[in-house]
Amino acid sequence: MFQTALTLFDKYGFHGVSVKKIVDEVGTSKGGFYHYFSSKDEVLFLIHDEFITYALQKANEGFNNHESPTNKLRDIIINFVKVFDIYQAHISVFYQEQIYLPERYETMIKKKRDQFRDIIIETIQLGVESGEFRKELHPVITGMSLLGMVNWIYKWYRKDGEKSIEEIARYFEDIIIHAVIK
Repeated sequence: MFQTALTLFDKYGFHGVSVKKIVDEVGTSKGGFYHYFSSKDEVLFLIHDEFITYALQKANEGFNNHESPTNKLRDIIINFVKVFDIYQAHISVFYQEQIYLPERYETMIKKKRDQFRDIIIETIQLGVESGEFRKELHPVITGMSLLGMVNWIYKWYRKDGEKSIEEIARYFEDIIIHAVIK
């Protein structure tokens, strides 16, 4: 049912899909829907939460699995770019429909997004402090630039495009690392 709701939200938008449309597509009842979800809003939250939780987990792994800030950042970038392939529909729905998240859900998502952002900024700060990265870098501005650059992938990336997500991840890694190292 979750996957069906995701597909329908991606195709018709959050407000273009009713609970009735979801259950009709799945072949169940509204009672079946409400057995698993408290509301359509909760489904929208879960769509957002699934991919940001994964991205945050991968960023934490990248940060914790390497000593060198350069290697931390490489790992974080590569896994961040790959999220746009793994969770393409989730991210599309997120960017199109996030304004409809009730405040309680938005607060939970924002907390995870802030944690993700902070890992990137901390990695850049460590790189500057260790001398691996250029000393004139402002960690917050650099981190926000990285986020903006990678987040835009959702607008143009296609699974059947000329380059695979792995190739795209390596391009982003190369561009960003060469922008920050001494």
